[in-house]
Amino acid sequence: MLAIRIPRRKAVALATAAVLAGLAAPAATATPATATETATTTATTTVTTTAASYDPAYYDAAAGKTGTALKSALHTIISDQTKLSYSAVWNALKVTDQDPNNSNNVILLYSGISRSKSLNGGDVGDWNREHVWAKSHGDFGTSTGPGTDLHHLRPEDVQVNSIRSNKDFDNGGSSFTNSGGSLTDSNSFEPRDAVKGDVARMILYMAVRYEGTDGWPDLEPNDSVTNGTNPYHGRLSVLKQWHQEDPPSAFEMNRNDVIYDSYQHNRNPFIDHPEWVEAIW
Repeated sequence: MLAIRIPRRKAVALATAAVLAGLAAPAATATPATATETATTTATTTVTTTAASYDPAYYDAAAGKTGTALKSALHTIISDQTKLSYSAVWNALKVTDQDPNNSNNVILLYSGISRSKSLNGGDVGDWNREHVWAKSHGDFGTSTGPGTDLHHLRPEDVQVNSIRSNKDFDNGGSSFTNSGGSLTDSNSFEPRDAVKGDVARMILYMAVRYEGTDGWPDLEPNDSVTNGTNPYHGRLSVLKQWHQEDPPSAFEMNRNDVIYDSYQHNRNPFIDHPEWVEAIW
């Protein structure tokens, strides 16, 4: 259930041309990213969304800002959210990550597999709740707050989730069962190409939303892959590259809208305004 209110496959060229152009300019006044085309979400899955469904005035307080001032303004904006319990995340993910071609399934983040919504759990063949910002990086666990934030929680195969573990993100590694093109090595994880940008934007969302001002750790990206339990996640230079190479897709934009409209009532600003990544980092 919802608690009280408190303060992903690249898109087709037509759908993301404006986004790519915006990456070149760090100004904080660009038009929100929109998607009106059909975009591939897996080899056999498509999703169509319409223009952004939120009032652009949502970001008024960030207008004209860059650097730390922009980061601070965005933190204030997106901290006004409704929090979910960890048990409520199960049903929310069945909506936010629904397979557009099969309403009985969800799309698994790293593997790209479409799997029955009913197979959520902890056994082999199930999917579970993957924390893209590893919950041990800052030791926030599954408590309400960063541990239950839908903007970085995604469905994933139980075994794939275990393989990813709490590794930082970087290029390189070897394939594994149900990888979908993702790779891993001893200290890092590389998602499949189609969701690299998604992963980057989720990590950077967390770094803006959780600034150490509401009882949770100050989460920050860095360029390390040995962060352990420190409240840092890497590798920032690679995440920025992934963000540029894999702009927001229709699936990702739609997910942002669903979270905003139906669950947390806050947004991932780096999906709406990809240029803000460079403006801050």
